[in-house]
Amino acid sequence: MARYQPTNNMKPALVIGLLLAVVATGRADVFSQAKGQAKRAGGQESAPAGTQPQPQAPQNNQPMDPALAATLANIANLRTDFAALNNSADSIPSADVRLSLLNHLSAAAQGPKPSSATIQKLAGQLGTALLGKKSMTARQATLARYVHALFNGSHLTEAQRQTILDEVKKILAEAGCSVDDSAAILISLHAIVTETK
Repeated sequence: MARYQPTNNMKPALVIGLLLAVVATGRADVFSQAKGQAKRAGGQESAPAGTQPQPQAPQNNQPMDPALAATLANIANLRTDFAALNNSADSIPSADVRLSLLNHLSAAAQGPKPSSATIQKLAGQLGTALLGKKSMTARQATLARYVHALFNGSHLTEAQRQTILDEVKKILAEAGCSVDDSAAILISLHAIVTETK
């Protein structure tokens, strides 16, 4: 039985073919590694299909900016207060909810503070207007962000402030708040903006 022997003309072609195969495999491996790294960086590798990737925690272990931490905490606290009001079946806000809302509104301004009378007035108006408004559940976080922003309105342009006030009016209307309650809240928020400039 005769064995196949490549001719001298075929040897360079065979060697080149093998080299190309090795290089292509190496490139594919580098490409797949880079692709995997990009997926891990984007948080997509471990996320099940159809879900949003979760943000990765910062790797540098630096503490969060205290002002940012205070902002995020205040917005979360206001949202919790709004949720308590929206979910209440009582005819008036409980003393605990009123006190919590008043404290969180008082802590909202990171620069100049509005007067305590203006804050108390706004807290009372929000307590009355949002009580039992379960339809507002989806907009609680947005309203909390807007209220916090208006307490720190010196960082906003006049156009931004007006846009936020218009959005607050829209949220209150969609929640079923009365026109009078909405108007009173907007007047108090405008006063907050004026006092914190």
